[in-house]
Amino acid sequence: MKTGGQLIVEALEAQGVRRVFGVPGESYLAVLDALHDSPIEMVVCRHEGGAAMMAEAQAKLTGRPGVCLVTRGPGATNAASGIHVAQQDETPLVVLVGQIERGMRGRDAFQEVDYGKLFGGMCKWVAEIDSADRVPEMISRAFHTAMSGRPGPVVLALPEDTLTETAAVAAAPRAEPVDSAPTPAQLASFADLLGKAEKPLLVVGGSRWTEESVAALQVFAEKLSLPVAVTFRRQMLFDHCHPFYAGDIGLGINPKLTAFVRDSDLLILLGDRFSEVPSQAYDLLGIPDPGKAVVHIHPGAEEIGRVYRPTLGMVATPAAFLDATAGMPVTAKPGWAARAEAAHAAYEAWSTPPDASPGDVQMGRIMAWLDERLEHDAVFTNGAGNYATWIHRFHRFRRFGTQVAPVCGSMGYGLPAAIAAKLQHRTRDVLCFAGDGCFQMTGLEFGTAVQEGAAVIVLLIDNGMYGTIRMHQEREYPGRVSGTMLKNPDFAAFARAYGGHGETVETTDQFAPAFERARASGLPAIIHIKLDPEALTPSRTLSEIRAAGKGK
Repeated sequence: MKTGGQLIVEALEAQGVRRVFGVPGESYLAVLDALHDSPIEMVVCRHEGGAAMMAEAQAKLTGRPGVCLVTRGPGATNAASGIHVAQQDETPLVVLVGQIERGMRGRDAFQEVDYGKLFGGMCKWVAEIDSADRVPEMISRAFHTAMSGRPGPVVLALPEDTLTETAAVAAAPRAEPVDSAPTPAQLASFADLLGKAEKPLLVVGGSRWTEESVAALQVFAEKLSLPVAVTFRRQMLFDHCHPFYAGDIGLGINPKLTAFVRDSDLLILLGDRFSEVPSQAYDLLGIPDPGKAVVHIHPGAEEIGRVYRPTLGMVATPAAFLDATAGMPVTAKPGWAARAEAAHAAYEAWSTPPDASPGDVQMGRIMAWLDERLEHDAVFTNGAGNYATWIHRFHRFRRFGTQVAPVCGSMGYGLPAAIAAKLQHRTRDVLCFAGDGCFQMTGLEFGTAVQEGAAVIVLLIDNGMYGTIRMHQEREYPGRVSGTMLKNPDFAAFARAYGGHGETVETTDQFAPAFERARASGLPAIIHIKLDPEALTPSRTLSEIRAAGKGK
């Protein structure tokens, strides 16, 4: 006989879970006690939102569900930010939430929440384990559900008395995601569409990718001389130095790439939903008729035809699609390779850092220095803000598993994601890019990094404002600054207060030695980069945006 808490931990072990992220709570003490005797590592976080983001980031890196443990009521609501990331980013996540005792339901007991109503709109499944003997069944279903089709979050509530109840039941076998593949008829139709196309474009994104499927993608693109674009924050899916790489279809898109997409006569959407950001606010394609031939391949049947009516839809994972097309008797047409190379040349020109920008810190020079010095397996993480443009536009991703960023645009994501990445890849450089506003959303997780010995390097870009909102504000209401200014601390001193390494950079020349000292310290580090507020974007100053604002 084992307690419900012991059965939970046993079930997680059976699923291959090595690490869980959470904040302790009295509602799941029995689980915490069972973890005492388990090889599973409990990463103790400072806030449930940070814990959920760490679990989600680990899932992005491994393809297996990240696991987050939070307490009932406020703990669960705090975790909602990370759950929303998992939903929008199509990431498998299992969130285990403490719950009141079963006999107290419906009385508005201490911290009672109806989790079905709270999370029902953003989770694939929300349920409560109502007896200890159902633990293996429910955990198994949670992992299957989180991984299969379009991946996403699952929430399981754990009543306190279920966790102390005993039962004799075996753990379920390890869950594996259900695969889906194209039919022979679909492959024949795809070959026919390729044969008719003159200007095809392959656009890749979404989740359910692996190192092997990314390698297969490159082979597929080379076989057909296809230009390849990636969607927002999915840049690690194709080598940026490959002659067929066309760039990323995201925020601040290269205008030449926009024209390239519009000019294509066959759009092959592989793995992605092509939602608001990559579609440029749903403007690149018509709805529901895209206005051109579109082949949409996605592992979730519900996504095919949801917004765009495809010429051909296939319910398939990227790996299964690429495997099925490997022997397809189709060859590249004359001119396809030249067109792909022209798209790459446009990308190279667009992604070359600027020589100069306002102020004493030149982020363009810093980005160039990092790309020269770092290994190709260095992991870059970020949250949301104008500062992230320096990564998306100017860093050249070379390998799978080197980008962990929120497609949903969540602030505060970069630091928790970096901690998860460093725990997963101890020997790699892990860099977190964060703005001053973004960092302060989850900045206390720096204490988690110190406690866990996760030697991340945070490049904290401080311009004293919520930069993205200020940019929109100056464009829509020029000169009327309201609610976007920030009074910030000494972030280097903040790092040292936690026992980490802190550096302050006020000129470009100070960056390289500061970075090398941070890396050599072996400690979690913050490099506080003081950026001129005028350097609001890589291409336009704050004053220029204001001058071009409405009414000017």
